[in-house]
Amino acid sequence: MAEPNTAAQPSQEFEKVLANSSTDVASFDTHDKTPLQKLQHFLHSSPAAVPLIVLVLSLATFGAILGGKFFSAFTLTLILQQVAIVGIVGAAQTLVILTAGIDLSVGAMMVLSSVIMGQFTFRYGLPPALSVLCGLGVGALCGFINGTLVARMKLPPFIVTLGMWQIVLATNFLYSANETIRAQDISANAPILQFFGQNFRIGSAVFTYGVIAMVLLVALLWYVLNRTAWGRYVYAVGDDPEAAKLAGVNVKGMLVTIYTLSGLICALAGWALIGRIGSVSPTAGQFANIESITAVVIGGISLFGGRGSILGMLFGALIVGVFSLGLRLMGTDPQWTYLLIGLLIIIAVAIDQWIRKVAA
Repeated sequence: MAEPNTAAQPSQEFEKVLANSSTDVASFDTHDKTPLQKLQHFLHSSPAAVPLIVLVLSLATFGAILGGKFFSAFTLTLILQQVAIVGIVGAAQTLVILTAGIDLSVGAMMVLSSVIMGQFTFRYGLPPALSVLCGLGVGALCGFINGTLVARMKLPPFIVTLGMWQIVLATNFLYSANETIRAQDISANAPILQFFGQNFRIGSAVFTYGVIAMVLLVALLWYVLNRTAWGRYVYAVGDDPEAAKLAGVNVKGMLVTIYTLSGLICALAGWALIGRIGSVSPTAGQFANIESITAVVIGGISLFGGRGSILGMLFGALIVGVFSLGLRLMGTDPQWTYLLIGLLIIIAVAIDQWIRKVAA
């Protein structure tokens, strides 16, 4: 008697639905991406690429128009000198914006720190080095207050830093009595305050220590943000704070640390500001907050947090410097600079929105 073909007859009721099902191996859509999609993915993985391309094109354009008048070692290093302060403050702004925040008080903290350094030296007779430390401490304290209000009290960064901007600005004018400490007095009695304004030459190129400080600061923060766990936490907090918290990141502690570090960097910019202008002036650097945000946005750092490169911020600051000096050498109305920078800001945000669709 022949045995029944058990392989052909399902033994269980639920197996009957599989009898006529397809036995093909699962396949995936492997069609090639269009060139536009490839570009979109490349820019998503390399956020500093767009500002770098714009910077190179800007240099090439002004170089072609102005020739040797623009393409000289002296002119190019002059651009670096002009953007040094914005670059340092922009580094502070970058850290905050990477967490999906914003700091409108960076310029005010910078100026107050410089005023503290000058007033502590000339009003109270403290050693200049100690006055510098006090100024750095004041900047860090302001940042700590911002971070505590944002992280612990859950207040919106825009509102917190807008309020801090007004408070610090008023404190600056009240404390200094709108008094400027002259460059001659500083150079005679406290030259360390003007340290970042000192320069050295390499051929016809002129570099200030403020430029060196900006470059070293950006390089250090690039390494920290890209090669350390702390840097990965910064991006994680900006991308999705709830997911970061579930992954074990101390989100509140990170925010307080980031805002405190931002305030400290602003104080460093205040020290560099004294070297740049030579004097201690409570009215200097009033637009540093807007200029730093401009550099960050043009640099391709997302205002929504979690994406961007600090190198992009540096490229963004240099783009503004190239446009400003190039148009000035061409003898155009300064308003054209603001018009073009405004267009760049809008275009940069539009490109960021387009790139973010990759991750959507």
